[in-house]
Amino acid sequence: MAKAKPEPKPKPKHIAVAGNIGAGKTTLTEMLSKHYRWIPYFEDVDHNPYLMDFYEDMPRWSFNLQIYFLNSRLKQLVEIQQGTETVIQDRTIYEDAYIFAPNLHEMGLMSKRDFDNYFQFFQTLKALIKPPDLLIYLQAGVPTLVEQIQKRGREYEENIRLDYLKRLNEYYNKWISEYKEGKLLVINVDKNKFAVNPEDFGEIVRKIDAELYGLF
Repeated sequence: MAKAKPEPKPKPKHIAVAGNIGAGKTTLTEMLSKHYRWIPYFEDVDHNPYLMDFYEDMPRWSFNLQIYFLNSRLKQLVEIQQGTETVIQDRTIYEDAYIFAPNLHEMGLMSKRDFDNYFQFFQTLKALIKPPDLLIYLQAGVPTLVEQIQKRGREYEENIRLDYLKRLNEYYNKWISEYKEGKLLVINVDKNKFAVNPEDFGEIVRKIDAELYGLF
């Protein structure tokens, strides 16, 4: 009697890349989208109507900025769920709620009223959305982040302070340590230089194959 063929694994719909400012999310998203022929969804920093104002006056614009990010990422998630192709997303809806908004609140840059309103809205949305099939977290120390931020030379990032990056890292590490939504792959970008070293990129691809398709 012929053995039944194993069922092919369902095609993943949503891969997400998370990480602090300067960790290399956009670069990895581009590289993986080319390698796997996934559709990339990038964070639209160039057309964000609040970003420049936010860096000029954080307390005034923090709530507006976070709502803008929440809406734009929710829109992406709706498109991903309605589509048939695999999408790789640069930054997640979770990062806004678990890292950036609480950090702004803790720094006194978002009022308690605004933060509570924002976070309750996020919790409502979270109940309606599916988590990614795989979350890739780019973990980086502050020196690596600073080096990569300086390399890309975005004007509005010139004044980002070291203590701000450090605080964000602390929030990221706490969030990742408690992440239970689905599959998680952590890449240490202090050691893995995937952008310049093909062997390092190959290591990431092998790990993704193992997580998604059970290939080693």
